[in-house]
Amino acid sequence: MLSSAHYCITTKNLAAHELIGLQAKVVYGTDAGRKGIEGKVVDETRNVIVMESKGVEKMVPKAECVFEFDVGGEKSAIEGRKIMYAPEARTKMVYGRNMHG
Repeated sequence: MLSSAHYCITTKNLAAHELIGLQAKVVYGTDAGRKGIEGKVVDETRNVIVMESKGVEKMVPKAECVFEFDVGGEKSAIEGRKIMYAPEARTKMVYGRNMHG
């Protein structure tokens, strides 16, 4: 868990929060060459997560991968296709989906 006085990211609400700055790893990918890519999330679009790995930025398609994020020492896996929203829209979409069934 990562938290401050007014902000708390947990493994349960991770999909509704900012991913940039978190450590991530590709634990599954339809392209076997992507499995194992890990690094810090430095950017995100609707379809792609960009991770800096060993000084190189790698673009990883969300639709093809399962990501594992480090949230304050806890690991949380998320299917990329479940977070295929623009970052600014994802919070509303994921939060609304969880609140309404």
